[in-house]
Amino acid sequence: MATVGRRVVALCIDWLLSMLVSYLVFDANSMATLGVFAVENLLLVSTLGYTVGHRVLGLQVRVLGGEGRMVGLWRGLVRTVLLCLVVPAVVWDGDGRGMHDKAAGTVIVRA
Repeated sequence: MATVGRRVVALCIDWLLSMLVSYLVFDANSMATLGVFAVENLLLVSTLGYTVGHRVLGLQVRVLGGEGRMVGLWRGLVRTVLLCLVVPAVVWDGDGRGMHDKAAGTVIVRA
């Protein structure tokens, strides 16, 4: 499993990229930033298994016990919605998995 430090840095990279897009396209509207962040997470995690920040840090989102299965749209949607709500993402279990990953049945690992 990926360490909390790597996951936080990946999250910061994704948020900064979302802020940049929001600044360039939506005049830095905070809700637009959240929307860009959500769309990036949903599309990239659901199809590729990683966001830009994950890729930079060598991380990947996988289905827990799925033997390399793609995350898919449903798990990606659950994970993204809970991640954008923030609270489930900052509450971890004993294994260090965020509640958004537990709810979606996913885990972030080193690729």
